[in-house]
Formats: sequence, C-alpha cells, structure tokens
Amino acid sequence: MNTGRAKLACIAEWARSGTKMLAALLSGLVLSIAAIRPTAAATIESASLAGGSSALNGRHTHHAIAKGEPALLSTSALVWDETASADLLALHADTANPIASITKLMTAMVVVEAGQPLDEQLQITAEDANLVRWASSRLAVGTTLTRGDMLHLALMSSENRAAHALARNFPGGVDAFVAAMNAKAREIGMTNTHFVEPTGLSSSNVASPRDLSRLVIAASKNLTIQADSTARRYVVSVHGKRVEFHTTDALVVSPSWDIVVQKTGYISEAGRCLVLKALFQGRAIVIILLDSKGLETRIADAQRIRQWMKTHLVALTAPT
Repeated sequence: MNTGRAKLACIAEWARSGTKMLAALLSGLVLSIAAIRPTAAATIESASLAGGSSALNGRHTHHAIAKGEPALLSTSALVWDETASADLLALHADTANPIASITKLMTAMVVVEAGQPLDEQLQITAEDANLVRWASSRLAVGTTLTRGDMLHLALMSSENRAAHALARNFPGGVDAFVAAMNAKAREIGMTNTHFVEPTGLSSSNVASPRDLSRLVIAASKNLTIQADSTARRYVVSVHGKRVEFHTTDALVVSPSWDIVVQKTGYISEAGRCLVLKALFQGRAIVIILLDSKGLETRIADAQRIRQWMKTHLVALTAPT
C-alpha cells in the first residue's frame, strides 16, 4: 500500500516538472515571436515605401525613375512633345486602362463633328439619370438646355446626364453614338481603345496613355472643345433657378498654366485621371496621367512634370 502511494507521488511530481518545462518552452517561443514581429513589420514597411510588390501595394507600384525624371504617383503616364513629335516621359504608355470621364473628350468630338445644331433644346430624361452606376447631378429630370449647354457642362463639369443626353439625341440613339465613338478612335489611330458608353462611368471604357494623347491632340483642334473644357464657370437655368457650375480641374484657374484643352476623370477602377495639352516655352506639350492614387496627386504630378520641364526642355533645345 505504501509502495503504491510512493509511486503515485513520483508520477505527480513528474507531471508537475513536465508542466513547468512546457510553460518555460512556450514562454521562450512567445518572446522569440515578439522579437521577430518588429523586424517583419519594418521589412514590409520598407518594401511598401520602396515600391515593393504589387501584392503589397495593390495597383500603385512605383516605376524605376531615370536620372532627373519626376517621381510620379500616377500608375500610367505620358508626356508628349507635340512640337517635336517625341516622348519626353513614358510610363506604361501603351497599356490600356479604364479612363473614366476622359471618355467625354471623345463624346465631345462625336457631337461637334456630327454637325447637329448647338442651339437645339434637349431635355434630361429618366434614361439619362438611370446610368451604369449612380452619379451625382444637379440636372434634374425634366431640365431643358441647349445642346451647346449640355456639351459645355459635360466637358467643364463632367456632367454625366448631359453627356448621356447628347448621345441619346444622336441619330440612331446611344448605340449609334458609341459606334461613332469607336469609329473615330480608329480613325485617329487609337489602337488600344474601346468605348461602351458616352459618360465614362463604365470601367469597360479603356484606352492607353498614347492613344489618349492622340485624342487630346485631335480634340484641341476644335475651338468649341477648347473653350468649353478650359472654362472656369458656367451658369444655366434649371427649372427656372440659376445654377452655377465650375471646372473640375484646378489647373485651369492657375495663372502658371497655359492650357489649350483638358479633361479630368474618376471612377474607383480608373483612379484619378487627368489629360491636357498646354503650352510650355512655346512648345505644345500633352500630359496624360492615369490612375493617380490620391485626391490631389494627379494635380501634384502635373506640377512635378511642369517643374521638371523647366530644365528638361531647356536642355533639349540648348545648342550642342
């Protein structure tokens, strides 16, 4: 009996010793993990700041910056010197991306080339309000404006209902209008471009930066598109009330820029987009910025490009 009790006591002591040993091992493991975590976090943060992988950064990966090039926050970009017919900077310039309301430049091209009267009265209908996704608008259903007014608001304020009304009132309706958009794209050499609707609310409207440079140059040849896209404000009457619209592009109001034509765009799939043609030191320069990752980074990227060109264009034109 005493022998049995002694054996049980030994077993109990052994179990207590084993528990203590296991606890010590677990404690050491926890301390090791805690020591590793800051290092791992620092590694991930460094990878993100340095550009990292697409898995860490989503769509926005930094490109390798050539010496002297501006560090852009747009995923795709092109700076084209129209005067010299040369690339000044190119980043994924031949890859098609969603272009959001940059679409409306092509919408405007089709409208002005169709030759329909700009003073004809058009009405916003429920069809113009029921678009591929919700978008705010101050043009209530029933609003009547001229075709010229609709064009002005589509370009300056990116009014989606106005853009759709323009397409709906095209001979053959929206389907014929979209077919004309794609035909015009082919005509001016936009080989990586496709349109499915006239507002830019669909992510299936895609184009490459190089294609968009061709669109910007073509659009800049029309005086109506020039004037409407670079206007700062415009007032129309909506159900008898005076409604004032403003430009979506802060660069238009900047005295530092001499902009010939411009358009902004945004949907979540496209990011913040900006295209423009401006005059720099007597040269016509086209800037295309797609999928910029912050609210104001497309504007900041354009400013960085402008600062860079102050020295870059001088270097290009300097006698050798």
